[in-house]
Amino acid sequence: MAKIFCVANQKGGVGKTTTTINLAAGMAAVGQRVLLIDLDPQGNATMGSGVDKRQLDLGIYDVLLGEASVRQAAVPSQWSDAGKKDHPIYHVLGANRELAGAEVELVNLPQREKRLKQALSLVLDSYDFVLIDCPPSLSMLTLNGLCAANGVIVPMQCEYFALEGLTDLVNTIKQVHAKLNPDLRIIGLLRVMFDPRITLQQQVSEQLKAHFGDKVFNAVIPRNVRLAESPSFGMPGVVFDPSARGSLAYLDFARELVSRAQTL
Repeated sequence: MAKIFCVANQKGGVGKTTTTINLAAGMAAVGQRVLLIDLDPQGNATMGSGVDKRQLDLGIYDVLLGEASVRQAAVPSQWSDAGKKDHPIYHVLGANRELAGAEVELVNLPQREKRLKQALSLVLDSYDFVLIDCPPSLSMLTLNGLCAANGVIVPMQCEYFALEGLTDLVNTIKQVHAKLNPDLRIIGLLRVMFDPRITLQQQVSEQLKAHFGDKVFNAVIPRNVRLAESPSFGMPGVVFDPSARGSLAYLDFARELVSRAQTL
């Protein structure tokens, strides 16, 4: 039975998509069966997995509207043209600009917040993990992700404004937990784009550990140019340059999350 995790933060630009695709690739590399769901109409997680969003026949849009099943719409991550044929793959339920229209179309549908949960219930035995890349806003799409998930992974920078955004997200998770999904909880906070030379980041990191304790993952993702370059090649950094510091950190994170998930 698959564990379903949302990667979410209401603050933009904190590395949600980078975390989702590298975590998916890292988990695949350590032998897990992974489905990545792109819930952002920008389709960055789709493109970052080597899948051309402009060529999608079916995607998450069709699944939410009940016009296709997850099994029909999911495709393998693709980077064989870049000489990475032997790297473990994961499945991608992709998104493109069509998904923006789903916000309006979902409003009049029954069980509109739980369309994704219902669709995933048919394939939970086919995967070990389902990772959902959520948009930065609290929209009907994000709500579908939170209602389907067992927990939330929060990537965040160790900066003051990130703490403000974290407060908003925690309140949102509490509301969804109380009204729509009693299984929802914060799985952990992932420190990303971390630079230990900056005193403020060290201070915020210590504050996080003091306040959230073991909810803060041990893995820390450093600021790394290879991670920033990899999406332009349609690959996660873990595939693009497996020896880069950022890639190794995401592999450590994948192992830590797999281990932690066994106790959930």
